[in-house]
Amino acid sequence: MKTLKFVVSLPNNNSYQKEQAAAATNAARQLGAEVQILYADNDSIMQSQQLLEIIQSHKESKPDAILFEPLTSTALQRVGEAAVNAGIGWIVLNCDVDYLERLRKISNVPAFAITRDHTEIGRIQGRQFAALLPQGGNVLYIQGPATSSAAIQRTTGLESAKPSNIQVKALRSQWSEESANQTVSSWLRLSTSTAGSIDLVGCQYDGIAMGALKAFQNHIDSAERQKWLHIPFTGVDGLREEGQAWVDRGMLAATILTPTTTQLGMQMVIDALKKGIQPPERTLMELKSYPSLDQLATRGKQMASQKTRKSL
Repeated sequence: MKTLKFVVSLPNNNSYQKEQAAAATNAARQLGAEVQILYADNDSIMQSQQLLEIIQSHKESKPDAILFEPLTSTALQRVGEAAVNAGIGWIVLNCDVDYLERLRKISNVPAFAITRDHTEIGRIQGRQFAALLPQGGNVLYIQGPATSSAAIQRTTGLESAKPSNIQVKALRSQWSEESANQTVSSWLRLSTSTAGSIDLVGCQYDGIAMGALKAFQNHIDSAERQKWLHIPFTGVDGLREEGQAWVDRGMLAATILTPTTTQLGMQMVIDALKKGIQPPERTLMELKSYPSLDQLATRGKQMASQKTRKSL
């Protein structure tokens, strides 16, 4: 069989996406395939243009499949149609889309999604908040971009799972540490942004949590700074060298382990091409709270007890 060629298009180069790229590169090496990695710099128009140029290139240079993580909920439907019409497989990463069934009807090339269940990620966060705040409280919740379907679904999941005695104050950030730092730094300049009004800082990405933490570390008021730094911070992704390590060091209270999707996606494409079959339309990756919800509940009870003693 000829050497298969893949293009992997990622929305940005944050830590999770770098892990996605590394997983794709390693998978290509193990599977005897070639892979080209593209970054869209958080620009959906750029992502569309990059992929259309590849789809419209000379036949001999076209890839066998494109694996991409979209920046918007529309997920480049027209580009996907162009790809399968050109005989190029279309694999959507980390996003649920409603047009794959149609693509699978108009072409025999692989067309499927492999994703983390973002709504379930939000539900797990809601359970983490409940475990850490057994008596309820106020959460500063830092979401991803408003145009991101992942951010929207994570918020929906959170709202469905959190107890009614937990109130959420939401801020928006790009999927980066720098953006979160700027967002929180601006918010802290408001007269109403005091540590006494927030019991937990929950973030939709570990990098956002770290950017927020650094903003609090740089708070101009030393007394407020110390209060903020005693509040638990949580994130999502749980990379071994970042989210998991930050939890182990006590910098974060919790994260959610969410595996990369590129490696399995490439393996599924190769199997599909070899066997001439379509993989399942949607495959979900396993998710897990880190630490476990039971461990977080134990910590939550300890924090509640300490808070009660201080108030006496």
